[in-house]
Amino acid sequence: MPTALERALARFRPQRDEGGDRRARISAAEFRAATEQRLRSLEREVAEVKGRVNGLIFVVTGAVVTQVVLKLVQ
Repeated sequence: MPTALERALARFRPQRDEGGDRRARISAAEFRAATEQRLRSLEREVAEVKGRVNGLIFVVTGAVVTQVVLKLVQ
């Protein structure tokens, strides 16, 4: 009877299919396509963060300029 540790380790071992061969590995083309898709997704997310940071800088700069103008007017 396998111990709890042996059962846990068995979950991380490569599975064998009915023919006894290891699972087919991903091809180079599939890997490249998956990598490109992830990179494009990351680029979109970085662009969104960049837009938000630029907007935040604009708001803070506007608030500072407004405060300086109000202090000069008083």
